[in-house]
Amino acid sequence: MAADGQAIAPNVHDAEPIPEAARAEIERLLTSGDLFRYTAPSDAPVALLEAEFAALLGSRYALAVSSCSAALFLALKALDLPKGAKVLIPAFTFAAVPSAVVHADCEPVLVEVGDNYRVDMADFAGKVPGAAAVLISHMRGHTSDMDAIMALCDAAGVPVVEDAAHSLGTVWGGRKIGTLGKAGCFSFQSYKLVNAGEGGILITDDPEVAARAIIMSGAYETNWKKHPGLANSCAHWQNKLPLYNLRMQNLSAAVIRPQLPLVAERVAKGRANHDHVAVRLNGSALLEVPPPLGPESRAPDSIQFNLVGGWSDADALRFQAAAKVRGVAVQVFGLSEGNARAFWNWQFLGEVPDLPKTRAMLMRACDVRLPVRLTGAELDYIAEAILEAVAEVRG
Repeated sequence: MAADGQAIAPNVHDAEPIPEAARAEIERLLTSGDLFRYTAPSDAPVALLEAEFAALLGSRYALAVSSCSAALFLALKALDLPKGAKVLIPAFTFAAVPSAVVHADCEPVLVEVGDNYRVDMADFAGKVPGAAAVLISHMRGHTSDMDAIMALCDAAGVPVVEDAAHSLGTVWGGRKIGTLGKAGCFSFQSYKLVNAGEGGILITDDPEVAARAIIMSGAYETNWKKHPGLANSCAHWQNKLPLYNLRMQNLSAAVIRPQLPLVAERVAKGRANHDHVAVRLNGSALLEVPPPLGPESRAPDSIQFNLVGGWSDADALRFQAAAKVRGVAVQVFGLSEGNARAFWNWQFLGEVPDLPKTRAMLMRACDVRLPVRLTGAELDYIAEAILEAVAEVRG
């Protein structure tokens, strides 16, 4: 509350706090100078993180790296795709996803996304026959029809990599997102469920994918021996693959490890927060929060909703400004200058195709952060500010 008794807009920009349990380990590492993941003969913080994360997800192997983008790049390189191979990606994703495809010497092929933020399955099915791989991005934690996607890809022999940067803790039909495809990639960037500032991790059950990714991540000479269970595969690939040096350092792992036991609690809180605000927003005939698909149990830390009922671009921008005056940052994806989630801004791809469904969705799709630490009163403030802004613009 402000001094005059007026409610103050909640701060949604700060990341989740670092648990106290991390501080002693950080101090130990700083004192010892033992920051490189391969210095210790065993049980380095990064190695422990890999074992713990693999156990959390139920996967055989995990490789901690410098970012989720690095994990996506390594996953594609580990598939040994030919240069120029076509990789399908949703047209609604972050610019880092097509960038990872480009870095891997492949060609991104954009797939239409509907107004529920999920892959348009008709467009996807039509493009699978020409693809060498699929990088399915669960953008903002919205899961596309993974049953249909995996059935089409399995029938065509096309490997699937999951960009699960926003989906740690999401479950699809009883299976954890990130474990459905050949590899899953997660983010520890500050605005994700687990906050390390930067960092990422790749999981897989395939020993060849794991070994190739380990070598290329920067396990030079015989450092690969510190990755258990992969001696034969790593020995085969040693000195046969380039080193990209995308390793995670021990300080990052020390920050991440104490947060893993908090994932389940954060997921439950994030889902409750999202659903609370969604009910309020869906009470307006001018807003729509798309529901999850049947098999999907989400782990959101933000909310997306559509402006429905005949909004003009000018009205949408006025709504964005009216919410900002009330202290709530609403981003209309397609109307935000240079937005890295709008496919027409990915100029590094050259001429992008016309994707009318995705474009129309992005021009009216709104994004608001809902950190899991928010209280009920703070959630109500955000919902009320959005509804007031709608009323101001549309009456």
